[in-house]
Amino acid sequence: MSGDIRLRRPVEADHALLVGNLDDWWGGRNVHQLFPRLWFQHFTATSWVADGRLVGFLVGFVSPDWPDEGYIHLVATGPNNRRAGLGRTLYERFFEDMRGRGVRRVRAMTWPGNRGSVAFHRAMGFQPADGPGTQNLYGTPAYPDYDADGDDRVAFSREL
Repeated sequence: MSGDIRLRRPVEADHALLVGNLDDWWGGRNVHQLFPRLWFQHFTATSWVADGRLVGFLVGFVSPDWPDEGYIHLVATGPNNRRAGLGRTLYERFFEDMRGRGVRRVRAMTWPGNRGSVAFHRAMGFQPADGPGTQNLYGTPAYPDYDADGDDRVAFSREL
């Protein structure tokens, strides 16, 4: 990761710039609706942004229903900052946060057709759920129609 990038907690003012780049960062997919302002109003103590030019972020939280579990809701790095360790650094900082809060497991979801995301999560030590209801989609165990018709998801978990 570049020395001119530092991690810090997000502030509400970061939202506009990040949401303005989000769809481009996801290759033109319409994902900005997954990132309303409330994430930078109510989840700042468990989230991170990569400062310098706001080149990445991770939004996560401790589950209110399962306090021994953390959840990564949304993560992104700018296209010019990929494959340099920024994503790994964001995840590791989140894991450190979660351990300090007594969390023993972190969960994350991704679309099974996003081979880069699936490979990244596996490289970070996440395992896909492969129990009842999963099917082999795009070469990985996933839940078909998880969120709605056609919204397939890989449900990852990682023990801390």
